Amino acid sequence: MSLSQGRPMVAIPGPSIIPDRVLSAMNRPMPNIYDGELLEISDSLLADLPTVARTSGHTFITVSNGHGAWAMALTNTLSRGDKVLVLESGRFAIGWGEMAQVSGVEMEVLAAESDRVPVDPAAVEERLRADTGHEIDAILCVQVDTANSVRNDIAAIGRAIESAGHPALFMVDCIASMGCEHFEMDDWGVDVTVAASQKGMMVPPGLGFVWANDKALAAHQNADLRSGYWDWTARMDHTAHYLRYAGTPPVQSIFGLREALDMIAEEGIENVWARHEVLAGAVREAVRTWATPGGFELNIGDPNAHANSTTTILTGSIDADRLRQVCSAEAGLTLGLGIGEYGGRAFRIGHMGHLNPPMILGTLGTIEASLAAMGAPTGGSGVAAAAGSVATAMKG
Repeated sequence: MSLSQGRPMVAIPGPSIIPDRVLSAMNRPMPNIYDGELLEISDSLLADLPTVARTSGHTFITVSNGHGAWAMALTNTLSRGDKVLVLESGRFAIGWGEMAQVSGVEMEVLAAESDRVPVDPAAVEERLRADTGHEIDAILCVQVDTANSVRNDIAAIGRAIESAGHPALFMVDCIASMGCEHFEMDDWGVDVTVAASQKGMMVPPGLGFVWANDKALAAHQNADLRSGYWDWTARMDHTAHYLRYAGTPPVQSIFGLREALDMIAEEGIENVWARHEVLAGAVREAVRTWATPGGFELNIGDPNAHANSTTTILTGSIDADRLRQVCSAEAGLTLGLGIGEYGGRAFRIGHMGHLNPPMILGTLGTIEASLAAMGAPTGGSGVAAAAGSVATAMKG
């Protein structure tokens, strides 16, 4: 017998749960792609997306996943022989830098002390001050790395770049954090921001987003990595609707994104951030309570570096893959697997986007029941601890 009948719950760090409102908005026949409502909605998306990233800069929408947004950011601002400084804090900033390498850009990695700590802004400033010839053309960093669930202090890194007086472009990957974490592109000195639709933005995979300020647009004029598909110049030519998307627009995703942005606006972006902080805090309280010597442990120890979109949990002697299998097969809950060096020794809980206390507490309760079914040791009821954390927030 399995208890997994009913609506399944996916608690992976993206793709996240899609709201029914977004699904309904997408469930419609093909419109006229040359005139009318679709063009008006595209205009509204490009007008509203800057408010999510907190910028007055220009927004581009790609028909791609987040890696496509990476490519757009790189090819529109850099040239062959340029150099990027990658701020290591897990897996994904390195991946972005490796993509630049393939295109003929030199990559230097500012190595992290370990895979469990955020980027050190002081180390960034020190490296940039040493670059007296300004050989570094761009700095690549993630706000949240979904492999290890570290959150970098983008504001502090931006201040370090400013203090060093370095002219490099500051590019930040917010794929795992946009719509979940506090982010201020303009105030924090970010020149290029990239994100994607399938996580905190609450839309199925298929859209990438790039926000670029005037400094980035100026670099674009001399970039020789520019390609026909990703080119910003063509996409800023609004004489024809299809130019914004370099071809046929992603019709269903456009309607879905419009609904998702409406939902974010109705809640208020600051309230969205606060909700994620509360629910992420509940998850962490549960893990701390489950923790035992040789058992569960939060991968990130620094409370200031905990991501509010995803949590990576080291399992010690507890079989992470078996726990995931029990949760899925017996209870209909899908947890995120440990990726890269975390394979087999960790799992991840995604808490991003369309989420509320019943969904989080249900996820944690199912994990706790699965641990009990496995006979795995725990330090106490993580569900009770998480409920207490939520209760504190509900009291105001």
